[in-house]
Amino acid sequence: MHIVLYKPDIPQNTAAIIRLGACLNLKIHLIEPCGFNLGDRRFKRVVMDYMKFTQINRHEDFATFLNKYKKSRIVLMTTKAKKMYHKFKFKKDDMLLFGRESAGVPEHLHKILKNKIKIPMNKNTRSLNVAISVAIVASEALRQNSLIK
Repeated sequence: MHIVLYKPDIPQNTAAIIRLGACLNLKIHLIEPCGFNLGDRRFKRVVMDYMKFTQINRHEDFATFLNKYKKSRIVLMTTKAKKMYHKFKFKKDDMLLFGRESAGVPEHLHKILKNKIKIPMNKNTRSLNVAISVAIVASEALRQNSLIK
């Protein structure tokens, strides 16, 4: 299972997701540019020593990522989706794509990605923290594929 972060801009969230990836055997992909560097003290404080327990792949931009994984199924997590994550049938090699904390993903990605899902939320709120969203969706995807040990 793969977690893909599109141009992440909050170091603590990215670090928490990497730590989650280490604990749940998820492969992490960072689509550059990040809004911080991996030497940032806020990032290091949260990630601790967990980077060595997960595979982190960095991609220069979305086109480079897409070219490398063109045969993979990319699933966009977005508040704009109609389908709920718990009603979606995940596959063990899915690439679960999460947008920037500050702006999501650009409209052109919404247009080219056909698999879009969301987490049901209170209608008076905008969005969940990205690290929490990754934990919720990754847990369901792992459960469906019997990948949680």
